[in-house]
Amino acid sequence: QVKLVETGGGSVQAGKSLKLSCAASMGKLERCGMGWYRQAPGKEREIISSISFEGTEWYTDSVKGRFTISQDTFKNEVYLQMNSLNIEDAAVYFCAADLRAYWYLCDRDPAFNYWGQGTQVTVFS
Repeated sequence: QVKLVETGGGSVQAGKSLKLSCAASMGKLERCGMGWYRQAPGKEREIISSISFEGTEWYTDSVKGRFTISQDTFKNEVYLQMNSLNIEDAAVYFCAADLRAYWYLCDRDPAFNYWGQGTQVTVFS
C-alpha cells in the first residue's frame, strides 16, 4: 500500500526557514522520482520542485535559490528546505511520488501518480 506522509509544516515569520519532510511507503513499487506541490487559497495546485531517483533536481522559478530538495533513498524520504520564506509561499504543501511497477518504466521527467495529504505552511509578516 502506498502512503506519503508530510511533516514539518507550521507558522513562521517572513524571512525565516522551514524544513518539510515526506516519508514514503511504496509497497512493491519502484520510485522514479519525488516532488513537492503547493496550493494557496484560491489558486491551483502547482509543482515547485522535484528530484529523480538519481538525484536530478528541478525547481520552479519562484523558489529557485531559496528552496532545496533532497532525499534519502534508503529511508524513502524526501525533504524540502525552505529559506527566506515570504508571504506568497504560504500554502498547503503536498509530497508527490512517481511510482512504477518496474524501474525500467521510469521516464526522464517524473509523472506523479501519488500524493500525500498535505501540510500547512503559514508565513506572517
